[in-house]
This record gives sequence, structure tokens and C-alpha cells, in this order.
Amino acid sequence: MKRTIFLFFLLFFLKISAQISDTLVLKNNDIIVGEIKTMNKGILQIETDYSKEDFKLEWKHVKSITSDRIYIINLSNGDLLNGKINKNETPIKCEITDVETQTKRTVYLTDIVHIKPVDENFWHRLDASFDAGIKLTKAQSLQQLTINVNLGYTAKKWYGTATYKQIQSIQDDSDPIRRIDTDVSYIHLLPKDYFIPLSVVTLKNTEQDIDLRVVSKAGYGKYLIHSNKKYWGIASGLSFNHERFTGTATPNKSLELFLGSDLNLYDIGDFSIQSKVNFFPSLTESKRIRADFSVDTKYDLPLDFFIKLSFVYNYDNKPKPGASKDDYVFQTTFGWKLD
Repeated sequence: MKRTIFLFFLLFFLKISAQISDTLVLKNNDIIVGEIKTMNKGILQIETDYSKEDFKLEWKHVKSITSDRIYIINLSNGDLLNGKINKNETPIKCEITDVETQTKRTVYLTDIVHIKPVDENFWHRLDASFDAGIKLTKAQSLQQLTINVNLGYTAKKWYGTATYKQIQSIQDDSDPIRRIDTDVSYIHLLPKDYFIPLSVVTLKNTEQDIDLRVVSKAGYGKYLIHSNKKYWGIASGLSFNHERFTGTATPNKSLELFLGSDLNLYDIGDFSIQSKVNFFPSLTESKRIRADFSVDTKYDLPLDFFIKLSFVYNYDNKPKPGASKDDYVFQTTFGWKLD
């Protein structure tokens, strides 16, 4: 009997000891104890035993943080750290202990732009969202469907994304309209906010008679701004364009330069805005230049739902003969994201 009681208390103690207890102290002196999931784009997510859903709070309201777990930590100056976080005697600062060298470094909390636990499983590293829109009118029997799917995965020193976008429209006395965009990207993070971008982008577009365009890109980039309010990254490199136009048997192939910019603003309440632009001056086709531009504005709703306004523009100064030089899409969709 005594042995059974001893084992019971031993197991109970081990269970309590194994529980994760990360501690946050806010600037109003409130204390939150739980398990930190992530901190990204100025929002910290923490799971507690007394809440049905994870808490989400603005990072700028945190005064101190203490945790025994190991994190990947990105600083605003581009440094990548791998270590434990402990509070510092000075408020709004913390002490990071490197797990490999055991050296300690004191940083301002405002200089931390990203925190991710190393021991997170696959599902905690995965981000996903889905949004759709539909339009039906009696006039000319218009039927229009819009679908957008986004996936993302964050690892220690890299992250990957995959997107699928489709627009399909049918109406009387008009040819069907169809556009499909896909993008699979890999970003390898380097010290000092440099990065290596690799991607494969495809496009099918009836407006420009593009049966299929496949663009493979590789380059080198840097985040010029990386904070809890916004980030701005630029990149350049080479791209290979393999395209097949409607009614043309022989595909067109060209080597291009690419110059790209990615700006993301997210410290504006429940709104976030992301804008991307890429220029593709051809190296093998005389005086040909292409450009892709997009703006996504998202408004977050309760329960991880959102409303999104998007604008996409494509330009080609030397399209297929008889096809349009440009195409644009403006859409409003309603969706849900997995956090």
C-alpha cells in the first residue's frame, strides 16, 4: 500500500514538473503563466490552463518574459539566436542564453521580432488559410467563383510557402474566363537579415492567352526593415521563363533577371497589408520586360475568420500577337486561418 501511494505521488510530481510554465509580466503588472506558442508580427500567442482558447496579445505590452524552453529568436538587426529567455533586472529587457556556447546576451524586448519554440511539432509550425468568394447574377447568367489557399511552414533557419488561387467566370454571350496562379517558395534565412529565395510560380490566364507559364527563380535578398510593425525585403537574381500560349504548339523559353520587393504592414489594429512587386527584364528576348504586382488587405474577425481585399496586376510588353499586354483582378473574399 505504501509503495502504491509513493508511486502515485511520484507520478503526480513528475507530471507537474513536466508541465511547461512560461511566465509573462505585462506593463500593467498582470502576470500570465502558460505555454508560449509563437510571437510574430507583434502578436504573442500563449496557451494557458484556464483559457478555452490561446491568448493573443500585443508584444509591446510585455514587460518581462521567463522560460526554460529553447527558442529560435530573430532580432530587428537580423541576428538569429538559439537559446533560452530569462527576465532581466531592467524592465523591457531580457537575457538570452545561447544553448551551444552558454554565453548570455541582454537585448531589449522591442528588438525581438520573432520567437518560435524549437520543440514544436509539425502542426504548430504549420500556418494555413482558405478564403473564397462567389458572385451570381440573373443578368446574363453570370457565375463567378474565387478560391484562395495558402500554406506556410516555419523551421529553424528557413520557411516555405505554397499558394493556390483560382478565378473562374461564366456568363451568356461571352467566352469563359479562367485564371489560375500557384506559387511554391522556399526562403533560407541568413545572418544580418539576408536570405536566399527560391520559388516556382505558374500562371494560366485566358485574358493573355497563356495556356501555362512556369517561372523558376533563385536569388539573394535582404530585409531592409524588420520590426514588430512592418517588414520590407528586397531581392534580385535570375529566373527561367517557360511558357506556352493558347493555339501555339512550340513553347517559348527565356532567361530573365528579376528584381523584387515585399512590404508587409501589420501594426494597424486588426488590419494587415502586404504588397509585392516583381520586374522581369529578359536577357534573351530583346527589350522584353514583364511585371507582377499584388496588394492584399486583410481584416481579422473573431474565431480566426477574416475578410480580404486583393488586387493583382500582370504586365508583358511583348505578349502573344493579338493578346492583351496586361491583366488585373480585384476581388473580395471571406476566409478562415489556422493558427
